[in-house]
Amino acid sequence: MIVVKVGGSLGIDYDALCADVAELWKAGQKLILVHGGSAETNRVAEALGHPPQFITSPSGYTSRFTDRETLEIFEMVYCGKMNKGIVERLQGHGVNAVGLSGLDGRIFEGKHKDKVRSVEDGKVKILRGDHTGTVEQVNTHLLNLLLDNGYLPVLTPPGSSFEGVAVNVDGDRASAAVATALKAEALLLLSNIPGLLRDFPDEASLITDIPASEVESFMAFAQDRMKKKVLGAAEAVQGGVGKVIFGDARVAKPVQYALAGNGTTVQ
Repeated sequence: MIVVKVGGSLGIDYDALCADVAELWKAGQKLILVHGGSAETNRVAEALGHPPQFITSPSGYTSRFTDRETLEIFEMVYCGKMNKGIVERLQGHGVNAVGLSGLDGRIFEGKHKDKVRSVEDGKVKILRGDHTGTVEQVNTHLLNLLLDNGYLPVLTPPGSSFEGVAVNVDGDRASAAVATALKAEALLLLSNIPGLLRDFPDEASLITDIPASEVESFMAFAQDRMKKKVLGAAEAVQGGVGKVIFGDARVAKPVQYALAGNGTTVQ
């Protein structure tokens, strides 16, 4: 079992990704695909007159502030256009993919955080009305039901709170939770860069290997959203996942390319 998470930034080749996933699936590789959709969500939010608001926590993590209107736009793009676009591509390759959000069947479940702390001009502010959470439970029964009957799950945020409220969850950390719950041999976090860079954005400064016991010490090299990927990698290896690979989703056969050792491997 491998879990593949592909981001939603500009430059990602979803056609190549889906063709590669289909090839592996038909060869007997059991996998789950998780995806994002940040760039398209930003575009749609701007067009609808409700531009995205990003906040930085006191610990340095950047995330999207998700009020109710933002959540609805988020669901429209992630669960609608992005999810069904990927499912359609996979179906075109003969893979019987099923697209679900983490809200469906409470696949991703955790506590609803209705307020967050944000650092603005050096001051910490409390923002209320947020719809975010962290995945604490994964509905493995539903995922295994699909996998055991020949369906490829294609998952995306949001998730569900314990009270049944939709919450925006980080896709990388949600993928780590899925990989941990299913005891995956590998978790692949694919984006529009080749891996963790020592000197961002210089792609020649790629860090190729990180010892699992030292992953948190490499956080200093992570910029912006990459911090969540490193955090997800740390959670996955601590949870028993065999290895985590930060790979490039802009190349041909991106999953096989990463599995061949290209990118940053945490092991």
